[in-house]
Amino acid sequence: MNAKSNLYRKEKIFGFLFILPPLLGLLIFTLYPMIYSIYGSFTDWDGLGQMNVIGLSNFTDLLSDELFHKALFNTLFMMLGIPIGITLALLLALGLNRGVPGTTAFRVIYYVPVISSLAAVSIMWNWAYNGDYGLVNQFLDLFGISGPNWMANKFTVKPALIIMAVWKGLGYTMLLYLAALQSVSRSYYEAAELDGANGFQSFRHITWPMVRPVTFFIIVTNIIGGSQIFTEMNIMTPTGGPEYASASVVFYIWQKAFGSFQMGYASAMAVVLGVFIFVVTLIQFRMNEKQSFDVD
Repeated sequence: MNAKSNLYRKEKIFGFLFILPPLLGLLIFTLYPMIYSIYGSFTDWDGLGQMNVIGLSNFTDLLSDELFHKALFNTLFMMLGIPIGITLALLLALGLNRGVPGTTAFRVIYYVPVISSLAAVSIMWNWAYNGDYGLVNQFLDLFGISGPNWMANKFTVKPALIIMAVWKGLGYTMLLYLAALQSVSRSYYEAAELDGANGFQSFRHITWPMVRPVTFFIIVTNIIGGSQIFTEMNIMTPTGGPEYASASVVFYIWQKAFGSFQMGYASAMAVVLGVFIFVVTLIQFRMNEKQSFDVD
């Protein structure tokens, strides 16, 4: 009995030692900064001096901050790329799932942007969008279309960023869908064919329900990632774009924190953004629970 107890005690100790490093990392680099940021949101801290508690002043100031409203609108607008990316990735996955020649090569080609440096990709697309010598406008010239200066026009800067973001993440989403499609048993489609179902009906009643869990994962992760978009506009439009048309919430937080040294105000925005991400993610989980189903 004592030998078993000692063995059980040793297993507990070793198990705790294994989880200790990530647990410490979570406490030191995630939980503590989060609590510190929440506390800082109620102060006028400048990042260097004393933290004076000012109550809800930072949050009330956000209600009348036009730049914050613009940044929030820009962030939400650029999330239009999520359904566009999902649709294109699913179509590509459906095509590659048919066993066309060169499938492996196409997977590699589509996945290269995913593993490429985001900074390098942003610089490349910034060149491509140049109004004078950019590849995008040169391509449009072939059809007699005079392209704008994409990153200097308030009406085109957000669509330009959306196109780049969709291109960057297309390969990752496509591979997720391709893996999901290849896990669907062929017997479902054979049974549907025997019942006289056409291609669209098979997709609606078999393919789409079977890939729904992957779609849920993609939507949630993309919303979280899209809410924190920063690198692209920081490199391509370092001032926030024309009339602040490309600034995201995180970009504005960065400007306030490290440009104006308004750490307390930036912390308040970070708290609002965190609550927004949490609420949207919770809604997505609730909706997924209602739409979930079991396949026997």
